[in-house]
Amino acid sequence: MADIEKLVEQLSELSVLEAADLVKKLEEKWGVSAAAPVAIAAAAGAGGATASAEPVEEKTEFDVIIKDAGPKKIEVIKVIRQLTSLGLGEAKTMAETAGGKILSGVGKDAAADAKKKLEEAGAVIELA
Repeated sequence: MADIEKLVEQLSELSVLEAADLVKKLEEKWGVSAAAPVAIAAAAGAGGATASAEPVEEKTEFDVIIKDAGPKKIEVIKVIRQLTSLGLGEAKTMAETAGGKILSGVGKDAAADAKKKLEEAGAVIELA
């Protein structure tokens, strides 16, 4: 088994060009690409990664929140009724309530679709 400490010391003495050549040769020998880990490391460094370097989880659930019904409130109410199972009165109240959640805990695609439909109807929408 190789002496890891000795190997680390030897690798530390390589120039940048020698290290790049080593990477190419290892990629060819092992049939892998070091591009993905390098891109991730570069992105983490550019983003100001902390010492703990915890992976960032992508948000999977969204709330569709109405900020303002806009000038076409009737159109917004119709879209709210299409997206939910609310009656006319409940949908009207929701359209008039700034900060009200139209949908809660929905997937990214569903939230984006709902936002698009509501904005086309004239509402101001926020995804949270």
